Amino acid sequence: MQIFMAKITTNFFYFSPPNQSYGEKFASYKPSTLPIIVSSNSHSSCTINPISASISKTIVCKTKNYNAEISRFCEVGNLEKAMEVLYSSEKSKIDTKTYCSILQLCADLKSLEDGKKVHSIICESGIVIDDGVLGSKLVFMYVTCGDLKEGRRVFNKIDNGKVFIWNLLMHGYSKTGNFKESLYLFKKMQSLGIAADSYTFSCVLKCLAVVGNSRRVKDAHKLFDELSDRDVVSWNCMISGYIANGVAEKGLEVFKEMLNLGFNVDLATMVTVLSGCANCGALMFGRAVHAFALKACFSKEISFNNTLLDMYSKCGDLDGAIRVFEKMGERSVVSWTSMIAGYAREGVFDGAIRLFHGMVREGIEPDVYAITSILHACACDGLLEIGKDVHDYIKENDMQSSLYVSNALMDMYAKCGSMADAESVFNQMPVKDIVSWNTMIGGYSKNCCPNEALDLFVAMLQKFEPDGVTMACILPACASLAALERGREIHGYILRHGISADRNVANAIVDMYVKCGVLVLARSLFDMIPAKDLISWTIMIAGYGMHGFGCDAIATFNDMRQAGIEPDEVSFISVLYACSHSGLVDEGWRFFNMMRYECNIEPKLEHYACMVDLLSRTGNLSEAYRFIEMMPVAPDATIWGSLLCGCRIHHEVKLAEKVAEHVFELEPDNTGYYVLLANVYAEAEKWEEVKKLREKISRRGLKKNPGCSWIEIKGKVNIFVAGDEMEKEVALCGHSEKLAMAFGILSLPAGETIRVTKNLRVCGDCHEMAKFMSKTARREIVLRDSNRFHHFKDGRCSCRGFW
Repeated sequence: MQIFMAKITTNFFYFSPPNQSYGEKFASYKPSTLPIIVSSNSHSSCTINPISASISKTIVCKTKNYNAEISRFCEVGNLEKAMEVLYSSEKSKIDTKTYCSILQLCADLKSLEDGKKVHSIICESGIVIDDGVLGSKLVFMYVTCGDLKEGRRVFNKIDNGKVFIWNLLMHGYSKTGNFKESLYLFKKMQSLGIAADSYTFSCVLKCLAVVGNSRRVKDAHKLFDELSDRDVVSWNCMISGYIANGVAEKGLEVFKEMLNLGFNVDLATMVTVLSGCANCGALMFGRAVHAFALKACFSKEISFNNTLLDMYSKCGDLDGAIRVFEKMGERSVVSWTSMIAGYAREGVFDGAIRLFHGMVREGIEPDVYAITSILHACACDGLLEIGKDVHDYIKENDMQSSLYVSNALMDMYAKCGSMADAESVFNQMPVKDIVSWNTMIGGYSKNCCPNEALDLFVAMLQKFEPDGVTMACILPACASLAALERGREIHGYILRHGISADRNVANAIVDMYVKCGVLVLARSLFDMIPAKDLISWTIMIAGYGMHGFGCDAIATFNDMRQAGIEPDEVSFISVLYACSHSGLVDEGWRFFNMMRYECNIEPKLEHYACMVDLLSRTGNLSEAYRFIEMMPVAPDATIWGSLLCGCRIHHEVKLAEKVAEHVFELEPDNTGYYVLLANVYAEAEKWEEVKKLREKISRRGLKKNPGCSWIEIKGKVNIFVAGDEMEKEVALCGHSEKLAMAFGILSLPAGETIRVTKNLRVCGDCHEMAKFMSKTARREIVLRDSNRFHHFKDGRCSCRGFW
């Protein structure tokens, strides 16, 4: 026997434990010098040549070294070197484990380009990738590197009977926001009979939380019931799935079931359950969870305390939130922000502002949510100057680039009536979203700038597609201008784009037609609203009152209550207004007493103003005066002004002088009240008193708002402006509403209704002229003044003298 010994220096030898996945790290041995012993029998028919044996062994070792060397570079994260070795190797000698290692590294480094090259080499080598290991690793690499399309293509070709590969792809789709595709995969997975696990369940619940489908949540619950390995994660997912889909009560039931079955809870459970309590207003349940959490020692966790105080705040227990806040050993920006939002939600705006200043003093830097919360508080309370201080803070800390902050700033300025500042913020925004445009359009509409709102709406159409909020914001602008044609165009757009199902939009459409004088159509559209809310009913009640149909307004009010909807303060203002403009004194008193004693709503100045107006219009001036004196709140100029207007209607000069003293004391610069008193004197032919009033107005430098009327013809608004209407003109044809009505008769085809709007109250002469025009021209005229609508037909007016 001959013994040949060859001294071969090896590099690195690697091994992978039997149960270790390819994605895990490999162990290594250090290099060593090992003797290779080769035995040969001289009597054998086969003799091994020492040299050839040495070469053979060297080749074998070299082949092994390609796999080992690539694995070594993968271990240390050197993808570049690993790729170099792969390129220089014999591709047929590279094993599956090596390919899996390098694909794992491509995924770890997010190197899609190298991953694709490895995939190409695998394909060129003729390796079949329909087995679970290599195919799964390819899918993993593509999904991790963000190429879901290629990952899905590989997935569709391989044997995908293992749940983890389905979870991988479903998770990939959910991460990119394609939740519906993720759910589709889940449905297909079920149809193939592949059993889901807790990770599947977690992914599915997250997708359902976004898609928002309560039926699918029930399907998820059915899957949950079938899980054999339920753990705290799957329970948390089930609870959060219900809460995220608006059925928080069901989520709380699942939590109780979890406790009854003896499962342990974690911090995520507590935070999720408290969020559910906040969403459904379950204050008592939230308190019980609070007590449970204290026993389970979660009270030191800041995330728990933040969610806890948020729960108390949203459930209306501000004192409870304050107690939690004061006991917190550590407070984060979230803690302060939650408290600021809580104060603002409860209407304690000064408390919110005080907290904001305290937060800054404590050295806690407000984040976007804190800033938007404090801006909301300023907006709700009309605190313009404080809002401007917050704006200065935003500039100093370079926060104006945040879209949310800019939108909140615009909203604050718009609600505080400073549209110039809102417009400045809007124009400086580098990026605008649909909320930005809606905020500005709505701001213009609410601040009596309807033309600006319509212009901005047209500009928006060039960049964004309007949504339901846009329509609810722009329709009031059409209503304000009584721009019926423009309103019809927008209504057509709403119908074509399927936005009319939005109840807020439907309400805005009804309101627009009411204020454009098309009451019959407004009623038809109102009847078509499938689920009417309080706003729907109130719009219709106010519409009837505005048009002088008090009995219809009362009938609608009664229908509302029969439908199970209880009136609020605004509803009572609308029905009292309707009684006032139809002279229904007894009904007015009935509703006023119903509000106080049946509905337990304390009357505000607006309700008292309606009652004074009702009594004044119907000639009960002394009763109106006594009513004002007995009011528990101090009357404002509007209430005294209503009585002064009644004095003019019923020619009570002495009482008018007495009332005027109160009015001038409250609003000394309001020219309208001087004009009203001057008209009282003029109708009583007290010309000296008229002259004194005019001199007083001149000395104070006051000017009356000029009368202005407009009429829309073929989409174009034609405006007529009168001169000083304080003087009795030689020819009364100069009043703006007369000019507008005459223009309508000349311009519109026979039989078409003439619709005129005036910014002031129509005078008696023009009112009589409108009756005459409607009779002689045989035209229906709808005149809207600052108080109400007048429908003139055949020489009669719907107001019956109550205007």
